[in-house]
Amino acid sequence: MLLEQMREREHPNCVFCNPLNGFGLGLTFQVDAKGEVTTDFDCSEIYQGYNGILHGGIISLLLDGAMTNCLFAKQIKAVTGELTVRFRHPVCTDCPATVVARIVKSAVPIYYLEAAISQQGKVCAKARCKFMECVAGDIFRP
Repeated sequence: MLLEQMREREHPNCVFCNPLNGFGLGLTFQVDAKGEVTTDFDCSEIYQGYNGILHGGIISLLLDGAMTNCLFAKQIKAVTGELTVRFRHPVCTDCPATVVARIVKSAVPIYYLEAAISQQGKVCAKARCKFMECVAGDIFRP
């Protein structure tokens, strides 16, 4: 799958999605016909902030990482330029969550994406993001 190839090439040690990073989340994504990516997250209590509630930083990581993988599915390498997260309801620990991301529009080199985290059919957090495409020779390329 193209998404995995891109991720392995561009994010070989990513804390979010690389399965070889022993400290990471190791999430994998499914890509649908519309180009949206989806993953499930178990919301273990080891990621909590307040008792029984997933930490906001982990929520932001899930949303940002899903949007990055959405771009990878289109073979686009880009970095987060602006991320806005809206916390609507607590994301509970020990209850699986689904994360979905999609490209809203593009004005190359800028890409606009949205993502959401849901539990039991309820949207708990949403994000909007602007990504800046990386080009050959920029500082992000090893």
